[in-house]
Amino acid sequence: MVDNSIPRHWPKASYDPKYDPIMDAGPGHNRDHAPTYWIGTAGQPPADDGPVSGDMDADVVVVGSGYTGLSTAIHLAKEHGIQAIVLEANTVAWGCSTRNGGQAQISSGRLKRSQWIERWGVEAAKGMHREVSEAFELFNDLIASDDIDCDPQPGGHYYIAHRAKVMPGLEKESALLNETFGYASRIISRDELHAEHVRDQEAQGALWEPDGTCIHAGKLAFGYVNMARRLGVKIHTGSPVMGWETKNGVHHLRTPGGIVRAKTVALATAGYTPPGLNSKTKHRLMPILSNSIVTRPLTQDELAECGIQTKSPLTDTRTLRHYYRLLPDNRMQIGSRSAVTGRDAENDKHLAQLRKGLARKFPALEDINLDYSWWGWVDVSHDMMPRIFQPNPDERIFYAMGYGGNGVMYSAQAGRRMAQQIAGVKDEVFNLPIFTSPLPSHGLLTPFRRLGQRIAYVWYYLKDEVA
Repeated sequence: MVDNSIPRHWPKASYDPKYDPIMDAGPGHNRDHAPTYWIGTAGQPPADDGPVSGDMDADVVVVGSGYTGLSTAIHLAKEHGIQAIVLEANTVAWGCSTRNGGQAQISSGRLKRSQWIERWGVEAAKGMHREVSEAFELFNDLIASDDIDCDPQPGGHYYIAHRAKVMPGLEKESALLNETFGYASRIISRDELHAEHVRDQEAQGALWEPDGTCIHAGKLAFGYVNMARRLGVKIHTGSPVMGWETKNGVHHLRTPGGIVRAKTVALATAGYTPPGLNSKTKHRLMPILSNSIVTRPLTQDELAECGIQTKSPLTDTRTLRHYYRLLPDNRMQIGSRSAVTGRDAENDKHLAQLRKGLARKFPALEDINLDYSWWGWVDVSHDMMPRIFQPNPDERIFYAMGYGGNGVMYSAQAGRRMAQQIAGVKDEVFNLPIFTSPLPSHGLLTPFRRLGQRIAYVWYYLKDEVA
């Protein structure tokens, strides 16, 4: 009998699966990629410039070689003629950028349009909508370039009601999108969803948004690397920032191989931001673990039973949502939140819960073998929205992070916006709230974040599954 509980591509020791950004001093040095589907199927990683091997100077240092950091370096070179050096602690795009679900949606952060209005008012919300719409155009332009071949699967985003009680809220949100933002979303009934899109057995209907594309996360990251290096960007892997001093306005970043000096530093470390990296980012994020699994390829009979006729992004309405999709090779991928701490990441119960989630949606896949399983840290800000910001106008330090799981698409624009800020571009868009304030601190709650998270997870379960 085949033991289908343990995937073939289980984490290797060198990947250090128990890494915890709250507890550990840093993400390590020269560690392997997590054994994700993306790394397993992306082909040979592109060349980089190897570890820093001596002291050097740079116009700009970007810390972090994920989507945001690479986009920042790309746009500094392409739009402003500024050459950046990218420092990466481990292998290129080691963190969020090769561990996500590969779903590009027209969003930024965790809040809905109605929540934007509640927080900032209608005009600011409209400005934010224009910003994410422009971001999606930029993303489409990037993935259409010769440097990037990331298997895009457009077709819109399906926000799927996992219980009947949430349908009125989706209908209200769809009306708001259409009437206030001029965005042509629509409501899909359960019958139509099952007949024409996907036979998710939990689904009671869905809100469909025209902009939604699934991509191959690893190929996207590797494509960004190719694009950046073609533009002259140096990407130094195996080069964690182990010390930081600022002397006469020049930042001295100490790596194992030498000190890199620059007047400007751009931080793009997201959920893998070390607590001691810089005081401007210390305790400004709540790193949340997300698990993901990928099945073996589905048979034609299984595909028919699942009734899945789209390879576009699917997301359910749970607070701790499931994100899922059919991959180009007919494997099913699904992810959701999991352990609270890195120490508990390998606990089999989290894999079992995710398998149950898949089976609730697609009973035909209850006992299916898994080919891949992994987890990674998501950068959630205290107020659920990202920031692209210069904390102190007298210091040339910038950061872009806090996407809350919606960074696949918006990270491209965030990198471009951070590049514009570095270059001194003035634009009305920088009056939007995500550009005018720092990532909020957790304040007095900082030592109790994990306790609060445990309590919140119980409340979310009761709210989503029981009430």
